Amino acid sequence: MRVLFDTNVLLDHLLDREPFVDAAERLLSLVDSGRIDGVICSTTATTIHYLVVKAVGVSAATEYPRKLLAIFDVACVDRETLLGAIEADFSDFEDAVLHEAACSSGAAAIVTRNGKDFAKSRLPVFDPVEMLAAVFADSE
Repeated sequence: MRVLFDTNVLLDHLLDREPFVDAAERLLSLVDSGRIDGVICSTTATTIHYLVVKAVGVSAATEYPRKLLAIFDVACVDRETLLGAIEADFSDFEDAVLHEAACSSGAAAIVTRNGKDFAKSRLPVFDPVEMLAAVFADSE
């Protein structure tokens, strides 16, 4: 299953944010092993770099995106993605961009801790625990 990861799930992993880090870590492990075809939005890489510099320094800010790019595909943000996000009926533009990038990249779902922000999504939206349950249900 091809799944776009919202930035907050990756930050949970990177910053060891409790109580969310365990589910995020398990999901990234599934991407690393190939059980999930993970996708990040191109804007996620820049957002993470910016926030990580402030939280843990320049060295980690460079290394973490490198690790992400080793296991995740990237959903690009182009003119069509941005225009689609502008036209989407989302209350938050960043979430609309992530949604449109997910759709254009062929993602089958989005994993986020902010499901309510994706109420108008054309794709199924899972929180990390729900995503884990869905992956393991598919393998039974």
